[in-house]
Amino acid sequence: MTDKTPEPNQSDEKGKTEHGWWKRRRWAAAELGPWEQKEGLRARIAELEAILDAVARRAASDPDRSDVAPTYLEKARHELGKACEALSHHAHPALRGAAHLGVAQSHLDATQNLIIWLASPEDVKAMLPQLIALTEEHFPSKDPRRVRIKEIAKAVQTNGELSLSQRAFLAETASLARRLLHKETLRVRSFVRIVTAVTGAILLIAIGIAIVAYNWPGMVPLCFTPEDGAKFMVVCPTHSSASTPVKPHTNQIAQTAQAGDYLVIEIVGTVSATIASAASLRRIRGTALPYNVPLVISALKLPTGALTAPLGLLLMRGGFVPGLSALDSSAQIIAWAIVFGYSQQIFTKFVDSQGQALLDAVHGPHSPQTGEDAKP
Repeated sequence: MTDKTPEPNQSDEKGKTEHGWWKRRRWAAAELGPWEQKEGLRARIAELEAILDAVARRAASDPDRSDVAPTYLEKARHELGKACEALSHHAHPALRGAAHLGVAQSHLDATQNLIIWLASPEDVKAMLPQLIALTEEHFPSKDPRRVRIKEIAKAVQTNGELSLSQRAFLAETASLARRLLHKETLRVRSFVRIVTAVTGAILLIAIGIAIVAYNWPGMVPLCFTPEDGAKFMVVCPTHSSASTPVKPHTNQIAQTAQAGDYLVIEIVGTVSATIASAASLRRIRGTALPYNVPLVISALKLPTGALTAPLGLLLMRGGFVPGLSALDSSAQIIAWAIVFGYSQQIFTKFVDSQGQALLDAVHGPHSPQTGEDAKP
């Protein structure tokens, strides 16, 4: 009996190929947004590697630092390796495409803090302007740490010596400032996720209302009963009844309502909210963070407008607005739906303010200062 090697299954090979293509496509899509920031971090890693080598050589030649230099050097290189690992394509979940940037930045921050411990007094002296700027970005003007770091800088500039306690203070203060920056960035990410979740919930509610109203149009009709002399009629967003001398009853209003009434009003409200969202772009400055706050806030306005339009008409139908409880035509109903769809700005402007406040809190060289620092 001869052994026969089984031929490979072409369908299995095709499935593997398609799966591999989809996997590559999925990871590529996850990298589209933060790709520039990722490459920027890779460039920063290359810079820190060169700086670390130079600082390590000078520390090894210093008798006072030669005994501790290998330990700090090993830890710093380990952190750089962790940063490179975090930036690899398969080191982060696809649905959290920007999370690896924060992880890599944390390892880079640890590397920079270890360099302060490793560096010679002359190297630390060269770093002092950067450390002072870092503390000024993230600590209030009267914070004692800002005062202390300036005192240390003045002392080092005067005598050129750096004590162990001063080095420890510089390293810990810089580490805290960088952690504060990271926390501010995480607040922005949390805000984006919350707004995205709320947007999805509002969208589902709007879709659910449209489906329910389509199947049961007479349940809560968006119809009005204007009176013209001694005659009455039922006016709905997409249909109107003939005039009758008798005031319409509930069943007649329900029969006049159409399945597409809510759908039309929600579409009109969404279009109106889109215009409001476009108009609000004039106040957006954009952000360098990998979390797109302006985009999620703009997206929140659309389903909100789809809800405020029918809700506003229901308030008018219930007599909440005096003198506007009986619209005369479908065109008037649509016109008021446009107004109510645009009025979602009343609710979402607070979200706009909160989002901008969070972006302003992530201080940088070109970020507006707040509080006492904003005063001339």
